[in-house]
Amino acid sequence: MNQLVNRTWYEYYPPEMKKGISYPEVPLYQLLEHTAARYGSRAAIIYEETIITYEELKRKVDQLAGAWDHLGLLKGERIGLMVSNHPDYMIAYYAAQRLGLIVVQINPRYTARELLQIIDDADMNFLVVDKEQLSTVDQVKDMCELRQIFVANDGERETRSITHLIHQASPLEREIPISVKEDVAVIQYTGGTTGKMKGAMLTHFNLVANVVQSHAMYGEKMEKGKEVILTATPLYHVYAMTSAMNLGIYIGATILLIRKFKVEDVLDRVKRFRPTFFPGVPGMYNAFVNHPDVESYNLDCLKFCSSGSAPLPVEIIKQFEAMTGAVIGEGFGLTEASPSTHRNPTFGVRKVGSIGIPLPGTDSKIVNEENQELPENSVGELIIKGPQVMKGYWKKDEETRHALRNGWLYTGDLAMTDEDGYFYIVGRKKEMIINGGFNIYPQEIESVLYEHPDVKESAVVGIPNHEKGEIVKAYIVAKDGHTIDVEELKGHCYRNLTRYKVPKQFEITKDLPRNTVGKLLKRKLIETEKQKGG
Repeated sequence: MNQLVNRTWYEYYPPEMKKGISYPEVPLYQLLEHTAARYGSRAAIIYEETIITYEELKRKVDQLAGAWDHLGLLKGERIGLMVSNHPDYMIAYYAAQRLGLIVVQINPRYTARELLQIIDDADMNFLVVDKEQLSTVDQVKDMCELRQIFVANDGERETRSITHLIHQASPLEREIPISVKEDVAVIQYTGGTTGKMKGAMLTHFNLVANVVQSHAMYGEKMEKGKEVILTATPLYHVYAMTSAMNLGIYIGATILLIRKFKVEDVLDRVKRFRPTFFPGVPGMYNAFVNHPDVESYNLDCLKFCSSGSAPLPVEIIKQFEAMTGAVIGEGFGLTEASPSTHRNPTFGVRKVGSIGIPLPGTDSKIVNEENQELPENSVGELIIKGPQVMKGYWKKDEETRHALRNGWLYTGDLAMTDEDGYFYIVGRKKEMIINGGFNIYPQEIESVLYEHPDVKESAVVGIPNHEKGEIVKAYIVAKDGHTIDVEELKGHCYRNLTRYKVPKQFEITKDLPRNTVGKLLKRKLIETEKQKGG
């Protein structure tokens, strides 16, 4: 990408980055293999009272890969991971990569309906499920073609448990050939720009490149074999997958794995294990700064942090940094880019409120509807090119052609640059709602609302919220002669949607704003809500 030397932000790269960064063309599993050889006795995972060294982690991964190989799992088959943060997640993830399986990451809180959609779309062959979610899987197993179901976080269940498989198997010794630029390592589901569910195909090269890029942006401050990463964001989320798990394994960090974010519990773990790096989401930072006794937990162990999944209010950044002495590197990413594309650098000018500059090897620009590049301080669509950009969407050629054009990824986000080449997100072309770090697609919720016998019309929007980023609000028009029982409608949503997708507010209205051709104007609904808040 020789054109990068002409980009305004290029001058902010340090000399070693300007020389160019090489991206190892290796399978994702080799990150673990190399680190285990170098830091074998170092703690790889701390989970509750369990400590697993890198040597132990690799052995468990190889044994699980051996067990799955014996059971006939083949390269290219899809294996779902529907597991909360637990060592079994990391073991299963890397065992799958060792075999050349394609990991499909699934939120364990998904309803049976949502799970079935992903199983069908991904043509999923196998599933690893948290023992706490077996009841959800039991509802769908007769409606799909899953060949085998394995159970995580369960040391008692025979034959199907990850623990049992590891104990009974010999390590896989044969090599599985991986074409790193062609073979898909992960299918990560996203609504993209349209809100329709699509699986972004992330290759081994995409994911390894993004790890190397991310490490480069932290510079010498992030030392190999010395960091402890506070990992409270769910690993099935693409942000934590790269910024906590894969990056952590690449640098030989200790991953302080938190099953569920409860601020008191997390602060206790911070005080005890002294993490140095925290890739968090806005709700977590908000919880820290608003905890009445946070000063007593000595968060000054944190050297640097990152924030992903949703914009982090500047006021929260200031409070957290004043309290800890750490620096929060604001950035930007999206599922289709593995996910990181931009970050405020640790080695140069930092601009609070911006998403910083592109990662090394990444080109980015702002274009108008005619694909013409716009000058600084002009708002247009953010497009991206780089080694971390996905191969395409699983089984969706038309959507792939729309998102990937002439080597560029069209993000659907509205942005601008300043005179120094720093980027700022100013809005979204897409209607996606981000609540507590999770992507929510209005179309999915609206389809559930429309199934209710009393609902004539519905419109779902995201309302700005200080803690969550946005909360979901549903506007409902009742059918003629019908009355909406809000509590009953809410129950209908809970039966068909994951809890965080259920609207927090419902408003019954006579009609919805539309233009002269009948198109629904959701922006007017959002503007009205902002006026109420102001």
